[in-house]
Amino acid sequence: MKQEVILVLDCGATNVRAIAVDRQGKIVARAATPNASDIAIENAGWHQWSLDAIVQRFADCCQRLTTELTACNIRGITVTTFGVDGALVDAYGKLLYPVISWKCPRTAAVMASISQRISPRQLQDISGVGAFSFNTLYKLVWLKENHPQLLEQAHAWLFISSLLNHRLTGEFTTDITMAGTSQMLDIHQRDFSVDILQATGIPRRLFPRLVEAGEQIGTLKNDAAKQLGLTAGIPVISAGHDTQFALFGAGAQPDEPVLSSGTWEILMVRSAQVNTALLSDYVGSTCELDSQPGLYNPGMQWLASGVLEWVRKLLWTPDTPWQTLIDEAQAIPAGAEGIIMHCDLLASPRAGWQGVTLNSTRGHFYRAALEGLTAQLQHNLHTLETIGHFNATELLLVGGGSRNALWNQIKANVLGIPIKVLDDAETTVAGAAMFAWSGIGEFASPELARAQVDYQYRYFYPQTEPVFTGVE
Repeated sequence: MKQEVILVLDCGATNVRAIAVDRQGKIVARAATPNASDIAIENAGWHQWSLDAIVQRFADCCQRLTTELTACNIRGITVTTFGVDGALVDAYGKLLYPVISWKCPRTAAVMASISQRISPRQLQDISGVGAFSFNTLYKLVWLKENHPQLLEQAHAWLFISSLLNHRLTGEFTTDITMAGTSQMLDIHQRDFSVDILQATGIPRRLFPRLVEAGEQIGTLKNDAAKQLGLTAGIPVISAGHDTQFALFGAGAQPDEPVLSSGTWEILMVRSAQVNTALLSDYVGSTCELDSQPGLYNPGMQWLASGVLEWVRKLLWTPDTPWQTLIDEAQAIPAGAEGIIMHCDLLASPRAGWQGVTLNSTRGHFYRAALEGLTAQLQHNLHTLETIGHFNATELLLVGGGSRNALWNQIKANVLGIPIKVLDDAETTVAGAAMFAWSGIGEFASPELARAQVDYQYRYFYPQTEPVFTGVE
């Protein structure tokens, strides 16, 4: 008897992956290939995505899995991607202009001048989304200013997940979790904001029907099936923005904050309440729609492991194992013997170390960096509790930074709550699969699908000895 699976097509900024997931959330088969944006012909400093290349990368992954997938019964397909990016298309789904990448700097000037159309505070109050130059709204305003005829000609704007879903099914849809990243949605009404669209001159007709996560979009077309090496007629289920499914797939319950720790740390929570009027008071804050109706995902983000990478590059040889840095910092007492690091290397003129003496070692500097980043986390968690109306009793930690046991312990000590570390790195894929299993009727809800997963956590509990407090 064939094993039943959901096939998740996961488009990340660095890798495209096809992953088959069973009912228990376990990976049955996987293949990955590198993904990268292209340089725009118009300007060597601009970045764009090739949709054809991404689809072909998915096809390559699926064809590499031919043997494994032939032994499976693929019950459904779902697509998850990075947020904000998309393109204008005609009535046949053909791109009228390339997909502008979130890495492209061309929209920074739009963000800087948006106050001429609508106040940034009003924008965030309505949409929840912070002022990031890659926001979808700025892309559409840029297109309106530079290629106004394309907006007139366009049949629709499709986010990148919906572009892929259209290739699979021929259906024009809008994944609601993607719309929640756009800075154009009224996050409280769960629909595109009349005020924002009118102020910026973006027509509402560009956005096809909104589909909830777990809703069936259509079925796999013959031509798409042939390209992917699959059987036509497989149900295609809506997912969308990877962050939302990572939160759900990690097992996060409402009001349980999740820290995704990588080059950037992204702190988010699944909250039933959010005070979007407060968001503009906090740099780096944002709020997106949760994967489930009735919940929001307020969050904060800041440079984290990127700081640690800089410290290693500065003070150690490039091939030095991370464990060497950790061991040297472990030998330094909490508080780094008075050395404090201000870790905002992107904006603050105060960034760097203070309290340095002739006895200071590189272990002191790395320890101070870990403690300084944890102080940022402490501040941002308190901010998130205010915005999201909750009190954290533990912190769920995922991502590459969670492998640093010393840092995990420092976080537990400073925050005064347990740190719960999930070792499984495939939280986005697992979360998307859970919604797909529910969408095909295998489970009555995504929560019941998630209940089949045997989560394995490691805990770091606050220690009682004197530790760094984050107070300067």
